[in-house]
Amino acid sequence: MSAGTKTPTDPAGRRVLSAALFASAPAEVLDFLLPLWAGSTLEAGASVVGALIAFEAVLSLIVRPLAGELADRFDQRRVAAAGAGLYALSFAGYALADSLPVAFAAAGLGGAGGALFWVALRAWTGQEARDGDGTAAYGKLLSAEGQGAFVGYLVAFSLLERTGYPALFWLGAAACVLAAALLLRGPSRRPARPGADAPEAGGPFRRGAAERRLLPLMVVSAVTAAAEAGLWMLLLLRLQGDLGLSPNEIAMVFAPGFVVFVLLPEHTHHLTDRLGRTPTMIASFAAGTLFAAGLAVVSTPLAIAVFWAVAAACFAAQIPVEQATVAAASGGRIGRGMGLYETARLAGVVAGPLVMGVLYEELGWVAACAAAAATSAVGAVVVPFAVRVLRLPREENDAATESVHMTEDGEDMDTSKPEPAQPSAEPAPGPKEHARKERRDWYIHTVAFALGQLVLWALDSSWLVWQITDGSVPDDQRGPLVWLGRIWLTIWVIDTIWSWSYTIWPREKKAKS
Repeated sequence: MSAGTKTPTDPAGRRVLSAALFASAPAEVLDFLLPLWAGSTLEAGASVVGALIAFEAVLSLIVRPLAGELADRFDQRRVAAAGAGLYALSFAGYALADSLPVAFAAAGLGGAGGALFWVALRAWTGQEARDGDGTAAYGKLLSAEGQGAFVGYLVAFSLLERTGYPALFWLGAAACVLAAALLLRGPSRRPARPGADAPEAGGPFRRGAAERRLLPLMVVSAVTAAAEAGLWMLLLLRLQGDLGLSPNEIAMVFAPGFVVFVLLPEHTHHLTDRLGRTPTMIASFAAGTLFAAGLAVVSTPLAIAVFWAVAAACFAAQIPVEQATVAAASGGRIGRGMGLYETARLAGVVAGPLVMGVLYEELGWVAACAAAAATSAVGAVVVPFAVRVLRLPREENDAATESVHMTEDGEDMDTSKPEPAQPSAEPAPGPKEHARKERRDWYIHTVAFALGQLVLWALDSSWLVWQITDGSVPDDQRGPLVWLGRIWLTIWVIDTIWSWSYTIWPREKKAKS
């Protein structure tokens, strides 16, 4: 990488993370609201709603490889901005739609826009992340996506009954326009050409070589994503049907895991730095196996919530390291690699609910959980081979059990001798600079907290306001939003103490190795 390489903590990186937050907020909510909107507004039946969802997914699958090629040829932020623009047109189409053809056109724009936006954004993250910091960068991006989803659901459930679907769709379009504007700021810069200064895995770049090496990892990602998506759908149906929970009660079951998934991704790179890529993914798949198997034997909402929170923590570690591995192994064509990765995972997400649904209807809940557990276990067994064939430079495959790596010619090379210490890839900021950054982050968190409390107050669901005005929350006002606001207040207090501690007690941040 050149000296001008940026990380997600630099101005350009912060704009990218903000764009991811603004675009993911309406996009995540749309996945939940689209069937409800089509059924109530367009009076579409189940088959038509399914066709609408499938059309968006299939078009997104088709466009993803093209998005990868565009991300390798043009400025990735510009490509992502184009995707955000298509997202905005899609939401405007939903807001204006009064017939099925308009709805299908909006769905097509959304599928294409999502492919361009996310493939290009993840390619930019891999291109700009400094050596050794790829997992941390993808963790920050995943965390921004989770924060966007959190804000999106909070706004949607606050405004939907008061404003209706059109106003919510227009708000989503505005958020996507803002995301595009953030991505268009700054000078345009094309990605490095393979063979120039882009790092390459496994020797000189040859067209198709990186794709062949990535194929085993893509298969693992697709199959495990299918099992995860299918099990998620069945778990929702089980909570609603077999356990008789209301939508609010279901939200309470998933809330702890969602909070974990929002907060943890930008910190899991510390685990990867210690263990390496392969052990981290093995641990994640092994935990996924235990999660799926555990669901077959537990039936209480509390136990399911605990299992889901643990699974969310594993996903928070697994997804960034997968994306960083794909970026490192793409032979300088990160866009193409990310296009393949996104295509593989989306194909799994589309096929998983169908396959798992048939299995559930034919053999029952326990058999579906056993199939998902077996899939994760196979992933844990196969992923060492999938990573090994990538022949990544400085890959610590499983240093505890292996002392050889493959050279570019395919010969074994002894790596049992310790390597000389490498200089830090990112110098540690000074105490004053670090304190300034912590304060700046706290200001952003506090603004988001204040806006969230304002929305909760408007809904008579702010635990903080009830405590200040009445001393307690009335029984008829208790609900998931009150509980969520109380958790958010606790997180904000901890964040305040931690962030300002660097101002009161200046200290250096440890350098990333």
